[in-house]
Amino acid sequence: MTKEALTELIKACKQNDPSSQKALYRHFYNYGMTICSRYAQNREEAKEIMNDGFVKIFTKLDQYNFSLSFKAWLNKIMVNTAIDHYRKYQSNPKTVDLIHAQHIETDHSILNNLSAKEIMALVQKLSPSYRMAFNLHVVEGYKHHEIAEKLGISSGTSKSNLAKARLKLKVMIQALNQKKTKYG
Repeated sequence: MTKEALTELIKACKQNDPSSQKALYRHFYNYGMTICSRYAQNREEAKEIMNDGFVKIFTKLDQYNFSLSFKAWLNKIMVNTAIDHYRKYQSNPKTVDLIHAQHIETDHSILNNLSAKEIMALVQKLSPSYRMAFNLHVVEGYKHHEIAEKLGISSGTSKSNLAKARLKLKVMIQALNQKKTKYG
């Protein structure tokens, strides 16, 4: 879709045109699902987060600045919606002292044997608090103090959750790699 066509589509969405909203949703469905899947435990949860995100997009579309990338704006809304979803359903956040976290060495060649879909499936197996810390830091580039502020946890807890997430991912990646090697 050209920038001009996207601009016209967004303008029509601002006028609450249902067919334009449907077209925008369909056009960005895969992009939105990719973002939300990083934060969700399964496809149904990702759809729920994405649909909530699109509700926010359509209600806040008048705040969108056409001089900025729509994809970047959509990404920010989807990530913030995932954070809201996490806070809403996280009744018992995991907190671990940083003392228990370890520095993890990783053989990066192991990752070359895994597809993006396999890596995503492993990330989805992490607990919500580990998955959230991992995605916000590694994928989105947030600093630990920013993660702490967004999630209502300490910076040390964010660091610890990230270290634990990396450790769990390392173990899962090694197990998957061994299984692949064993069974070809």
